[in-house]
Amino acid sequence: MPSLLPLTWHLARRSGRRGLQSHLLAAGAAAVSALVLLALTAAWLGAGARADRTDWRTPHPDRHGTAIQALATTFVRGEPVTVVNLAHLPGHRATPAPPGVAAFPKPGQVHLSPALAELVHELPANQLADRFPKPSAYGTVGDAGLAAPDELLAVIGRAPADPAVSKAAGEATLDTGLTDRAVVSDFSGTTPNAFTAQDKDGMLLGVGLLVVPVIVLATAAGRLGAARREQRLAALRLAGATPRQILAMTGAEAAAVGAAGAATGALAYGALLPALARLPYGIGTWFAGDLWVGLPALLAVVAGVALLTALSAVSALREVVRSPLGVAQQSDPRRTRMIRLALFVGLLLYVVTTARGGGLRTPQIVALLILFYGAFWIVGPWAVDRLGRIMGRFARRPATLLAARRLSDDPRGAWRTVSGLVLAGFVAGFFSVAQLSFSGFTYPHQVAVAAPAGTHTSVTVRETADRARELLKEAGVPATVQVRTGDRADESPLLGNPGVTARISGGPAGLDTAVTVLAPLNPAAPAYTDKAFNAVDDLATGELRSLSLATMAVSFLVATASAGLSAAANVLDRRRVYGRLRLAGTPLRVLDRARVRETVVPLVLLAGTMTGCGVYGAMQLNKAGGTTINTAGALQLGVCVVLGAGAMFAAIGASRPLLRAVTVNPAQQSD
Repeated sequence: MPSLLPLTWHLARRSGRRGLQSHLLAAGAAAVSALVLLALTAAWLGAGARADRTDWRTPHPDRHGTAIQALATTFVRGEPVTVVNLAHLPGHRATPAPPGVAAFPKPGQVHLSPALAELVHELPANQLADRFPKPSAYGTVGDAGLAAPDELLAVIGRAPADPAVSKAAGEATLDTGLTDRAVVSDFSGTTPNAFTAQDKDGMLLGVGLLVVPVIVLATAAGRLGAARREQRLAALRLAGATPRQILAMTGAEAAAVGAAGAATGALAYGALLPALARLPYGIGTWFAGDLWVGLPALLAVVAGVALLTALSAVSALREVVRSPLGVAQQSDPRRTRMIRLALFVGLLLYVVTTARGGGLRTPQIVALLILFYGAFWIVGPWAVDRLGRIMGRFARRPATLLAARRLSDDPRGAWRTVSGLVLAGFVAGFFSVAQLSFSGFTYPHQVAVAAPAGTHTSVTVRETADRARELLKEAGVPATVQVRTGDRADESPLLGNPGVTARISGGPAGLDTAVTVLAPLNPAAPAYTDKAFNAVDDLATGELRSLSLATMAVSFLVATASAGLSAAANVLDRRRVYGRLRLAGTPLRVLDRARVRETVVPLVLLAGTMTGCGVYGAMQLNKAGGTTINTAGALQLGVCVVLGAGAMFAAIGASRPLLRAVTVNPAQQSD
């Protein structure tokens, strides 16, 4: 092996300008693959890390506890504000401080997250600050206690007898996961907050949708320049080199190129880390530390991309090992077998049957997505091969005939050019048509206050309503207050429970003021709006929408990169063929048209099929959720198709100057 490395290096250096271009293209594909893989890994790990940092807010009951912890949630400007009320039990040992707070808060002390502190100073006191005790100075909740830099969180010290930490605080009218209470001894909870509990599963779904196209791009890096490499190694094989030596030389060269490209992608990931941290997802943006995958994971991704590149390059040498003379003479077309179709049908039936069973968890869904992608990856070259034969049979123009011959002679190479957009078509079709929304309670412009425990008589409820009118009038908030005795289930945020509701005029500012001034009516269960019903679902909907847009954007980015690199590499690999055609009198425009058609025809057929599968899956999801056809999504799908087609033509057109360069003076071009 050591003796082969100098020869490999010598052959790589003597490969000339065309060889260097192939290496640069392969390194570029490896760089994009490593960058996207690192970003996906960072997002998945980061979602888990920030969910773990919210575990402490969910009280972990302990019968030997030393403090009371009550979780509550209020809203300002439609955004959730998480409130953690803490009270130390007298006569018990000291309770550790919660994460992000220097010491366990004493009664009356208030610690705010930086984003909430900024909002408290920005808004009038009767819209936000008056909901909390008035300390001489606010404390700060550090990063260790926050899920995101812009999260709104308050940690408040209370007396044990304060209604905010009473048993009634844990018996909220609404069972939405935003309130809880227990006696605790520390903050070692294991249940993430409702606002972050689904983040990691959502990211895992995004990873499942993108990991296969990225791996396809990484393997394509090893195939770039394959034709030229085969010619060179076939000559060495005929000169007496053993198959093991051929494979070792190829693997070493491809691994070095892949490692160099992957290292470049890793450097780009490090440079882009601050920009990635500013992208919103779920509860907010990210701490940069959450998106740092760590040195071991970074090195593993670089090594993995280099290994994929090497394995892809080595796997392309089967014909060189088996029949070097046939490769040297270019007399062995790369046919595909019917076994690919059989495997495709089997995998597709398994995926459809399993998906119809329902009750799948996120990891299982991701596994099915990978199998689904894998099925199309297996059948893709077979479909391209058959399509080329059909085109050749009915071709009436020289460009169409040339395109058909290229498709049937090298179906795997043609498939690699279009595979990225084919797989991206499923993502676009699914996310564009799917109705990513959840049904919920909607009571616009209403604020509700549940009647305090033990005061559920009609008289006390009416007294509460009178007090609500006075408070709203003093605050200058126009409102209509209604008494809800709970005798019947009515259309109000109280859902049939006794209390009062107020219909507010004045927009978001009026609602925030009403929630603030009505809070003293029931300190154990402060006033709320319909946001308390829908906050978690709205956040999940926003996450899915963000995920869909990001997934489509990255899919088309990877697909465009794959198509552009493959198209340029194909020009370099076929320069001998293109040169001979030019010597035979074929116009350059005919060669270019053939090159475009050998991409467009399989793209329309296969990408259209995958997009249709995505649309079908989305319609089934909409049907299961009882939603109608997403007409806006259909328009979005049309935009995606136009942008995808434009990106593909731009990627192919970018290599047109290269085609012109390799066919200038074809008689003087060296082999």
